[in-house]
Amino acid sequence: MFLEGKKIILGVTGSIAAYKAAILIRLLVKEGAEVKVVMTPSSKEFITPLTLSTLSGSPVLSEFFNQNSGDWNSHVDLGLWADLMLVAPASATTIAKMANGIADNLLITTYLSARCPVMVAPAMDLDMLNHNSTKENISKLKKTGNFIIEPATGELASGLIGKGRMEAPEVILSIIFDLFNSKKKLKSKRVLITAGPTFEQIDPVRFIGNYSSGKMGFELAEKMANQGADIKLITGPVSIKAIHPSIETIAVKSASEMYIECIKLFKDVDIAIMAAAVADFTPKEPSVEKIKKDKFNKVIELVETKDIAKELGLLKKTNQILVGFALETHDESANAIKKLFSKNLDFIVLNSLNDNGAGFSHDTNKITIIDKNNNIEHFELKSKAEVANDIVTKICQLL
Repeated sequence: MFLEGKKIILGVTGSIAAYKAAILIRLLVKEGAEVKVVMTPSSKEFITPLTLSTLSGSPVLSEFFNQNSGDWNSHVDLGLWADLMLVAPASATTIAKMANGIADNLLITTYLSARCPVMVAPAMDLDMLNHNSTKENISKLKKTGNFIIEPATGELASGLIGKGRMEAPEVILSIIFDLFNSKKKLKSKRVLITAGPTFEQIDPVRFIGNYSSGKMGFELAEKMANQGADIKLITGPVSIKAIHPSIETIAVKSASEMYIECIKLFKDVDIAIMAAAVADFTPKEPSVEKIKKDKFNKVIELVETKDIAKELGLLKKTNQILVGFALETHDESANAIKKLFSKNLDFIVLNSLNDNGAGFSHDTNKITIIDKNNNIEHFELKSKAEVANDIVTKICQLL
C-alpha cells in the first residue's frame, strides 16, 4: 500500500462534485492512509457526514465545537497532525476564502494552521472558473505554495461543456502518490509497455481485430511514470491518450509493426510489460485494393503472427524483468502457467472472461498474479487503476 501510515485531511466543500469525495476516501483508505474529513456547512447539502464518516472510519468534523460532547475541535492540532491537506472538491467560495484568509469555518482555520503540503482540486462551472476573481484567487494559492489539481473538461452540472469538473479521484490519487514518493521506487528505470489491440489488414477497409481498449496498459504506464520510470508505450489503435510527460507513445497498427518496435527497444529497457492483445493470426495475402463482394470467395487464409512475449523471453537478460498477460476462457490457471514458463516470463497476469467486469473494454478487472516461483496471488474485482497499482507493487518487490 503506497500510503501506509500517511495522515491526510480531506476538506469537502459545497459542490455537486462532493460525491467524488466518497470515492476518493475509499481509494485513500485502501492505500493505507488515515483520513480525517473536514466539511464546510454547505457541503452537507450535497453529501451526508454519515457517508464520509463511514468510509473514512473517523468522525467527520465541521463545527468548532462538538455539540454532543462539548469538546473543542482544534484546528491547530489538525494542522499539526496531517502529512497532507487535500481540498476536493474546492468551490469558488472556499478558494476565495483560502486565498484571502477569511477564517469563518473549521476548514479554513485548519488550512491556515496546516504545516503540511496542501492540494486544491477546483470544481465549478466554466464561467465561474474563468472569472477574473477566481483566476486571481487560484493564482494567489499557487504563489503561496499550494498544489492546484487542474479541473478536467467535460459536461458540467449546468449542462454546459467545458473545463470545471473536479479531476477524477483515480487521477488525484496518482498525484498524491507522486507527491509522497520524492524518492520514487522506479526512478531512472526504463520501461517498455505494450497496450491495446492490433489490426490485421484484410484489405484497405477491413481488418481482423479484437475488443481491447488499451486501458490496462495505459494505467500501467501512468502508474510507473508516477514512480519515476521513463516509459516507451507501444500502442495499437486506441481512443485514449497518455498524460504523463515521461511517457513516449509509439503508435502501431499490426502485430508485425508492434513486434519490430519491441525488438528494437527491448535491449535498452529494465522492465517490459506485454499488456497488448496482439492478434495470433494475420491474413497471408492482404489485398491492396478493396475486395468487391462478388469477387470475395469467403475464405481468408491466415498465418500465425510472431509471439512477441516469447521472442523477448529468448532475448531477456538476467537483469531484465518481463511480464506477460493471459486472457483465458477455460483452464485458466493451467494455460497461464504454461505461458509463464514457455515465454520465460518473471510473472504473468491472468484474467478470465468468465469473471463479470474483467477483460476487454471494462474499467475494472479481476486478476491473478502467478510468478516463476509458483507464488499465486488472487485479487478481487477492482478498477484498472487499482489493478495497475497491484502489478507495479509486484514489480517493485522483484526489484
